[in-house]
Amino acid sequence: MSVLESLTEWPVDNVSAAIITRDGVAEEFGDPVRVYELASVTKLLVAEAILVAVEEGAVELDDPAGPPGATIRHLLAHASGLAFDSRDLEAGVGEKRIYSSAGFEILAETVEQAAGIGFAEYLADAVCAPLGMKSTELYGPAGHGARSTTTDLAHFAQELLAPRLLAPETLADATSVQFPGLDGFVPGYGRHRPNDWGLGFEIRSAKSPHWTGTGNSPRTFGHFGQAGTYLWVDPELQAACVVLTDRAFGPWAKPLWSEFNDRVVSELSSQK
Repeated sequence: MSVLESLTEWPVDNVSAAIITRDGVAEEFGDPVRVYELASVTKLLVAEAILVAVEEGAVELDDPAGPPGATIRHLLAHASGLAFDSRDLEAGVGEKRIYSSAGFEILAETVEQAAGIGFAEYLADAVCAPLGMKSTELYGPAGHGARSTTTDLAHFAQELLAPRLLAPETLADATSVQFPGLDGFVPGYGRHRPNDWGLGFEIRSAKSPHWTGTGNSPRTFGHFGQAGTYLWVDPELQAACVVLTDRAFGPWAKPLWSEFNDRVVSELSSQK
């Protein structure tokens, strides 16, 4: 049984998945064009669009945004001090890694004002259209309101492995630790010291427990969503994995995700 076929054992009604390399989809499982809610995996797409806006000159990473003293960079890296789901301040700028969906709403508004078009349209034009992501839509808040398919996210994962929309140095910066040393919580996985994050991309580092596998390299980056979804890219393996389900994240997911990801890493490592 292939590693993806083990997903039939998961307690979900529907699951689709893909393993991606720089050459494209290496393996896939389930319906590749079934549309799933992404929840916070949305933040990866939004971060990509923000970075495109930076490269186009619409905004700059160090432009003021959010609370006084904060910048676009702070918001992308969850270092602005904003609360999770409101625009209330819970800490000073750059003091803690407070995971904030509200901060991504401010990011979307900032690009809207600079570009002169709605952010959902900007995301569609700047990211989805050039990558052929025909079934991906931002229909709600920029922190968690997108839908997509494994086919579309496989295209996106390929972009993260071999960037075409962004300059390689831009992506390298985005997937490197921003504001090193900040402590904070990964939703569902507790407090981490430090809680490393890039520009919208969570970085695995040495976090434990974690939703990626224990065999994933510290450089692994990506995001998971409360909708029961995730996408990770491991630069050491030069591979990525997307899993989308229709069951909300919860205790069921923690052991299964980590175990499954370890099997994916093991399979990929054996092929190198």
